[in-house]
Amino acid sequence: MIKKGCLDIVREKCENCQDCILGKTRKNVVFSDGNPETAKIVLIGEAPGETEDETGTPFVGRAGRLLNQFLEEAGISRQDDLYIINTVKCRPPENRVPTEVEKTLCERFLTAQIDIMNPKAIIFCGATSLKSFWDDKKVQISKVRGKWFDVTVNGKTYPAMAIFHPSYLLRNHSMEDGAPRRLMQQDLAMIKSEILDKSCDAQPVLV
Repeated sequence: MIKKGCLDIVREKCENCQDCILGKTRKNVVFSDGNPETAKIVLIGEAPGETEDETGTPFVGRAGRLLNQFLEEAGISRQDDLYIINTVKCRPPENRVPTEVEKTLCERFLTAQIDIMNPKAIIFCGATSLKSFWDDKKVQISKVRGKWFDVTVNGKTYPAMAIFHPSYLLRNHSMEDGAPRRLMQQDLAMIKSEILDKSCDAQPVLV
């Protein structure tokens, strides 16, 4: 339970944080979900929504339920295989995209979670989380998804991949070849095969 104990210390600091305006408007800090002692992958989303703010758990609204469906189909256990976090821990008003200032002030919690987890891979769920770690802020998920690339956090490099955010898939229902939902299935299948089904780290293909 070493990881959980360290993360609990970070959680306590996070719950007492009032560094930005989000600390004044939140109902609950949305710190994480999943078992830190068994998870091999850190999945990073954007920010909590209304349902997440109410419950204190990430990805539990409509988008979260769709994500659960795709994970189950891929044979990935949300509770055992993933440690799920967001770039910011408090809900932005009206579900707007978090500002650069808000992300910067929350970055110490995000990087601490990654450091403690020391995952086999990092998955960026949606453009906002990807852009938090990508130099080119105009990067598009559609251009880089399905490919491994390196991400360095506090001096340590991890294989990483970007996937579509489930909120985007809520607006795209097609299951035809090349459609976002079909690509999501392919990406999750690759993640399971190359990370969860192997005892060694995946070898990223740089983009």
